[in-house]
Amino acid sequence: MNSDHAGDAGEAGAIGAAGVTGPVSAPVQTEERLREAMTALAGHVHAAPDAYRTARGQWHRRERRRRLVLGTLIAVVFTLATLAGLWVLNSAPADSPGVFDGDRMPAPAAPPGG
Repeated sequence: MNSDHAGDAGEAGAIGAAGVTGPVSAPVQTEERLREAMTALAGHVHAAPDAYRTARGQWHRRERRRRLVLGTLIAVVFTLATLAGLWVLNSAPADSPGVFDGDRMPAPAAPPGG
């Protein structure tokens, strides 16, 4: 154990016969040390004056690129689906009936009162 922390085990408090703990100072000291270290570190950090504007511009560029790629992908898929449909319709033999040949009887209507 470190000599600095040798007394911490006694200060942390042991559970007594009644189940009551003694005063706990080790977490408080750790929290204070961390707070001081973070404060010292934060004092040396300085943001660039145009950091927000730069980050916002980068975000807008990425958003525009994403929308452009998505729009292009939608257009390509639509074009390919249209061309595939036209190819299938055009590859049917000339003497075959069309998609709607008109020779079928209409579906019977529901009986009245039913």
